[in-house]
Amino acid sequence: MKEFIEYILRFGNLNEQQIDFISDKAEIVELKKNEYIAEAGKTVKRIAFILEGIVRICYYDNKGDEITKYFFNNSHLLYSPEFMTGMPMPEYWQTVTDCRLVVFSIREWKELSDTIIGWDEIIQKIVTKNHREKLDKRSLMVAQDATTRYLDFFTQFPTLVNQIPLSYIASYLGITQSSLSRIRKNIR
Repeated sequence: MKEFIEYILRFGNLNEQQIDFISDKAEIVELKKNEYIAEAGKTVKRIAFILEGIVRICYYDNKGDEITKYFFNNSHLLYSPEFMTGMPMPEYWQTVTDCRLVVFSIREWKELSDTIIGWDEIIQKIVTKNHREKLDKRSLMVAQDATTRYLDFFTQFPTLVNQIPLSYIASYLGITQSSLSRIRKNIR
């Protein structure tokens, strides 16, 4: 829980009473590898912060192929403003490794928003930062060849490369698994 509070405090100020209120609303949850935090076609029931582990966002294209959009690891808030609308998710949020999360139900999250002055502004700063980072990563990838994309992925996520199935990495990079294997072989 301490990690979550420290993360939030990077984006705004909270007093001890507010911190205690947040702590009372949160729950620490452990999920095993390949469990879903959110599923396509269903509404989100909880908001999570990754204490330990790796989560990916994926979907199925019109051919039925699984596409990995993003990976998130430690100290990342899994939140989108759309969560609060009750609309079904367009994608899956799945654990890639065993994960330990700080979790809030949607109802509890709304209580934080209704009770803590400045909470929405703090969360908006986090959402804006996360969105900017995702766009920057994707924009770079569009202009790069496959080898450069893999090397950049390795630089950005050095600890993830050996924890994530190659099929997920290949999908994220927009290449086939056999192409990724060739790239990795040529780099060694």
